[in-house]
Parts: sequence; structure tokens; C-alpha cells
Amino acid sequence: MKKSLRDIPPKLSRSASIIGTGSYVPDRVLTNAELESMVETSDQWIVERTGIRERRLAADTEFTSHMAAKAAQAAMENAGIKPEEIDLILVGTVTPDNFFPSTACHVQRLIGAKNAACMDVSAACSGFLYCLEIAHQFIATGTNETILVIGADKLSSIVNWTDRNTCVLFGDGAGAAILRHRPGSRGIVTTYMASDGNLSDILHMPGGGCACPTTAENIEQNLNTLHMNGRETYKQAVTSMMRAAGVVLERCGITADDITCVIPHQANLRIIEAMADRMGLGLDRFHINLDKYGNTSAAAVAIALDEAARSGRFQIGDPILLVVFGGGLTYASAVIEW
Repeated sequence: MKKSLRDIPPKLSRSASIIGTGSYVPDRVLTNAELESMVETSDQWIVERTGIRERRLAADTEFTSHMAAKAAQAAMENAGIKPEEIDLILVGTVTPDNFFPSTACHVQRLIGAKNAACMDVSAACSGFLYCLEIAHQFIATGTNETILVIGADKLSSIVNWTDRNTCVLFGDGAGAAILRHRPGSRGIVTTYMASDGNLSDILHMPGGGCACPTTAENIEQNLNTLHMNGRETYKQAVTSMMRAAGVVLERCGITADDITCVIPHQANLRIIEAMADRMGLGLDRFHINLDKYGNTSAAAVAIALDEAARSGRFQIGDPILLVVFGGGLTYASAVIEW
């Protein structure tokens, strides 16, 4: 007999529930076949190693804030709320429009959320879940009532399009969620966040910041693009996501079999297959869309969550598991009663 999340006594004063989701991906589709003419690769090589068949690319004049705002508008419509009801905007991104002001401030302007405080969170692909937990805490303490959480990245702006090992992996997009206290629902039951700065160099952008400014002398070294140790990233991804999933399941006193749907970071099908095998679950329990979008960083789990919710993968009251990893190294997980 499956255990119920309702048997777990709440630790915080108010629960925080996702009351609406939204997502956005650009119109431009870049297929594996098109990549064959750009770098030395093939559709077969990409699909066999990653599961990715195509990805979306934002236009030159389409920024992270534009994608984030469109996802936010879809989430607000889904939740049935107006922009002025939002009192906090959190954006997880590593491709901000500018170093400052925050992308969240740009989103505020674009959607007309005039009553919101705004800030960005930099946790790479873990950014959406990091923001989700921050929102959880603010609602639990009564500091905020309605919070907009967004994961958005324009990775095409930091990809080295001559590096076949990385350019085939990434795409652009945004996903959003509206959080509020919903009486009678546990909402976010528990979360887990962790980092390991000792592994910061396996997936990073070495240039562009104050430690290594972009100059005329180093511009051709592509230091302001994404660099990745693929083998080590794969190993750490599986290990860290399994650890994160195990922590939240143990805290809830449930097993993987009790979960209705697992929504993992959409980086590589092999990583998800390894997780499914270790968790003793079939792939049908996972929501997977990386074949269409590739790895969209902080947006990936948010887009997948919106797709899964709108397609009826779970219903009100069902337990779902979200689990991610990203550069930093960062990783996180959450068990949610939908």
C-alpha cells in the first residue's frame, strides 16, 4: 500500500503550492541535421550519446528576459492572477540580459508586476529549484503571498559553436511557476539543495567576469563560452541527482515507487536512464522532453514541469519528484504534493 504525503506533519507555518505553470521556447528549431553542416558530427552520433534530436534558438533580438516574461504570462494565465498580485519575482539564470540590473527587474517591467521585489539566482541548471525553495521559505514565513519563480536561459549566447562536444547539447527557453499558500494542500513537502565548489571547473564559463575579463588579447580563446568536461559531468550528474532524490524521499518516509511522476533535469537521456535503473523505475515514470529542446539549463525542469502538468501526467494531490544538477557543482530536489 502506497504511503501518503499527508501523513507527514508539516514543519513550517504555511505550505506553499504551485498554483500555475507556464513555459516558452523560441520558434527557431535547430536540428541535428543542420548541425552536421556546422561542426563534425552526425544525427546518429548526437542521438546515441544524448537522446537530443533538436533544440530551440532565440533570435538575436530575443533576450533571456523576453523568454522569461512570456513564460511568466502563461503561468499567470494558468493561475488566474494579475501581475499586480505578484510581490516577489525570482529568476534562475546564468545568461542574464546584463550583469545588472537583474533579469527579474526586466521581467517585472515587461509583465507590469509593479508591486514585486526582484532578484536573480545563479545556480546554473539547478536555478529553478533553488528559486523554488527560496519562494517556499518566503511564503512559509508569511513574508510574501504570491511569488513568480522562473528558470530561463539563452545558452546559445554562450555556446562555442565550433566545439562539437558542447554545441550539440544546449538550447534556449524559459519556464515559470506561480506559488501561493493553498489551504488543504501540502504543496512543497520538502526540498534539498547542495553544492560542491571543488568541482566548479567541470562545467563553467571561465571568462567574462572580473577574474578574467574579455579583452582584445583573449577574445579568440572563447573564454566567455561554456566549457565542459563531459565524462566527469556525466559521472557527477548521476551521483548528485541520486543523492538529492534519496534525501527528499527519505525525509518524506516514502520510496520512489510512491512517486507519480519524476521530472529530472533534461541534460542527457543516458543520465535519466541511469537514474531510472538505480531507482528501480521504468522510464515511463519520468517526464522527458530533451529530444525536442536539448539542455536549456535552469529552464529545463521548469519547461518539463509545465508540459507534464498540462498533459495530465499527474493530478491534484499526486506526489511528484523534481531533481536537478548544474555547474557549480550544484544540485537540488523537491517532493511536491500537486
